[in-house]
Amino acid sequence: MSENQPDGKKQIALNIVSGKSKHKGFGAGSIDLNSMSPVIIDRGEAKIDIGAMHAKSKVERGIKFSTNKEDVPNGRQVWLVWVAVDRTPEGRMYGGATACEMLIDDEAKRGWKILADHVNRMDYALKRRFMLDDLGSEDRAALKSLLISHNEEWWDASPEELKQALEG
Repeated sequence: MSENQPDGKKQIALNIVSGKSKHKGFGAGSIDLNSMSPVIIDRGEAKIDIGAMHAKSKVERGIKFSTNKEDVPNGRQVWLVWVAVDRTPEGRMYGGATACEMLIDDEAKRGWKILADHVNRMDYALKRRFMLDDLGSEDRAALKSLLISHNEEWWDASPEELKQALEG
């Protein structure tokens, strides 16, 4: 679930600015997002959409977003799920997953989301947390199906917490 960099290119990571350490070269003090993948769940279907890393997923393009839910009375519910892949001595697994809600009204080209919530939940997934309680049963089934079809070995090695969260 990652995009490969062309040969010879340095890996790009999100830099964290801190007063505690001095920058010591390319990538110092950074978070590696190569193990993070955004999944969009829309109309009961889950798809990996790398554009969501920069709020430019297929469903977000051309939409003017508001932080006021009342601005999007006819919006359909769309979920952005941050999925973190963990590497252990035994192999890889799905180590964190958090869901963020959006409302999208294609006709009015309007949407609702709280960007700060999306960023915080990405951080929670990176910290190997699972926050999937808000997903409905159809959305849980779609996410589970995608994760299994993407890599069944990763699914089998994943924590029981994830499997239980996607059961109901």
